[in-house]
Amino acid sequence: MNKKLTVIICVVFFSINSYGQEPKNKKMYSLFEIVSIARTQSIASKQAETTKENRYWSYQQFKSQYYPELGFDGVLPNFTRSFDNVRQPDGSYDFLPVSINNSNINFRLSQNIGLTGGEVFLNSSVSRADNFATDETVYSGNPLEIGFIQPIFAFNRLRWDQKIEPLRYEESQRQYVEDLENISINVVRNYFDLILAQISLEIAQKNLANNDTIYQIAQGRYNLGKLGEDQILQLELSLMNSRQEVEQSKLDLQTFSLRLRSFAGMNVDSDFGLILPEEIPSFLVDEDLALEEAFKNKQESISFDRRKLEADRETAMAKGNAGLNMDFFGRFGFTNRGDKIGEIYQDTENQQVVSLGFEIPIIDWGRRKSSLKTAEANQKLVQYTVAMEEINFRESVLAQVRQFNMLRESIKISRKADEIADKRYEIAKQRYLIGKIGITDLSIAMREKDEAKQKYIQALRDFWIAYYNLRSLTLYDFEKSVTLTVPEQTYD
Repeated sequence: MNKKLTVIICVVFFSINSYGQEPKNKKMYSLFEIVSIARTQSIASKQAETTKENRYWSYQQFKSQYYPELGFDGVLPNFTRSFDNVRQPDGSYDFLPVSINNSNINFRLSQNIGLTGGEVFLNSSVSRADNFATDETVYSGNPLEIGFIQPIFAFNRLRWDQKIEPLRYEESQRQYVEDLENISINVVRNYFDLILAQISLEIAQKNLANNDTIYQIAQGRYNLGKLGEDQILQLELSLMNSRQEVEQSKLDLQTFSLRLRSFAGMNVDSDFGLILPEEIPSFLVDEDLALEEAFKNKQESISFDRRKLEADRETAMAKGNAGLNMDFFGRFGFTNRGDKIGEIYQDTENQQVVSLGFEIPIIDWGRRKSSLKTAEANQKLVQYTVAMEEINFRESVLAQVRQFNMLRESIKISRKADEIADKRYEIAKQRYLIGKIGITDLSIAMREKDEAKQKYIQALRDFWIAYYNLRSLTLYDFEKSVTLTVPEQTYD
């Protein structure tokens, strides 16, 4: 009997270890390798990079408003041939043939003044008029003009843009870092889905081997009359279920493998395996440090300031449009005319243009007042909303820190439970083989073994998701004690 038992145990041991082993030529990837691949090759990373580039060019467009602009425009030619109503010397009108060409060119150098919201400019223009009916050509021009346009009491868009747009750009830079961390979180989810599928397949194959061996032994006992028919049928059903679980696990493995490769942008045609990331970082996260880094680095903290400034801007614009508006315009320079183009630059005459336009609302049936009160109410609403979001943001950071620190202990417990359940099953299996326990006790031990393994994998999954969630919430690497940033990049 002892010899038979030894042979049986050896057969079972060989069967268990022959299933689920990784082929020697299979490429194995760690979690950090897949994360690195996804952050550079995935579609999501390319979308994040494109969004970042879009915001870069938007910011460059904003900055260009505060640089001088040199322009050249004109109309050349502008020919007209028609019958026009022309006033005669005696005061009457007659339709006469007109054949003329009016052309002009203009150079303009302008500069916006962000502090005042005005504009200063330099102009140089030349015009030519050709009358083909009389064969006459005359020139006129302004060799040099200096001018300005200055709104008074009006809303200064340029000054507000100088406050808001840099915040919006910095917000986009940090959003890009956060997008990369969110890619990492999605990689962890897909990674552990595939790992769980791999381990489920290994478990299913081992269970199939065990159930097949146990069924063969049970048949011998049944033939000897030592085992009831209900028990042999139960074992046969377990064997059938094990085969079905193996096939389902293979299908799940293919599905999750394709999903991970597609998301991460992996150019892998052959089968590959994943390494279970059981070595977890040893650091603990301080709550005060996490809050400090979150409010310092996170794009939401900049968003809070930007949104309050935007609400202030809307109120300022409503106030600017509610009262007296004035535009002060001035232009000074030289002007002349002549039969030849060179004559307009000789003996030039001074020209001055000064104007002050204004608009005073008298009766608008409360339209301007309503607009102002709406803007002020919205300003208060934004302030209250932002204050509440700051509280929620603070709570979410603290909750994530506490969960992260708690999950480390959860992994220790799950790992120990997995070891105990695995050992208990081995003992139960050996006791069943020598007839000390029934099939029900063995099935319970097998189910608890599988559940303990899955809970351990789930605990690792939760930890690594929390790890990258914490990085995303704070944009801070607590393992290396550095802020998560990307180098400033320019685009051609």
